[in-house]
Amino acid sequence: MYFTADTHFFHKDLLGNSDFAPRPFKSVEEMNQTIIDHWNARVTPEDTVYHLGDIALYFIRPERASQAAVLEVLNQLNGHLVLIKGNHDNRALFKFLAQHNYTYGGKPKFEFHDVGAIIKVNHRQYYMTHYPMMMGIVKQIINLHGHIHHYSVNIKEDINVGIDTPETDYLKEKPPFGTPFSMAEIEEMVAGKYNDFQKRR
Repeated sequence: MYFTADTHFFHKDLLGNSDFAPRPFKSVEEMNQTIIDHWNARVTPEDTVYHLGDIALYFIRPERASQAAVLEVLNQLNGHLVLIKGNHDNRALFKFLAQHNYTYGGKPKFEFHDVGAIIKVNHRQYYMTHYPMMMGIVKQIINLHGHIHHYSVNIKEDINVGIDTPETDYLKEKPPFGTPFSMAEIEEMVAGKYNDFQKRR
């Protein structure tokens, strides 16, 4: 399984060296294709990818044309996509995707969650949400989130898995831009952030 967030397909305002999420591409077509290529270089059709919100920003009329363009991009991505709603993902898009869902690798291409999802891996629970959670003192619970792009929450249990995340500084090898993170990379980020916080004591 893999994890990502904040792909922001078609979002032209992110192009260049913006303060929010610098993406040095000349066009949204180049950005979209780079994410697709790097995604598919890692993810196979049989894999599951948890996308933690903000799939795309594409405002054209009619709205159905925008939705169809987003679906066309998602159809190029390998894997079964578990989509958790972000602040830029409206219900109309999810409804459109649900209407055009199909069997892929023996299961539906898309699965939908309005707020979040939980998985258990290696005796640890991962709460997957779009917005970072303030969980207080917890044991064996990690919040995987997106939303804040190239910022990091100053909480060791919160890991930003968005494609602009600075948490890749905890990885020995950073995957190419747009590549969903593997479970091994998530665990490496969790350990790296924990050790970083221990040094601050």
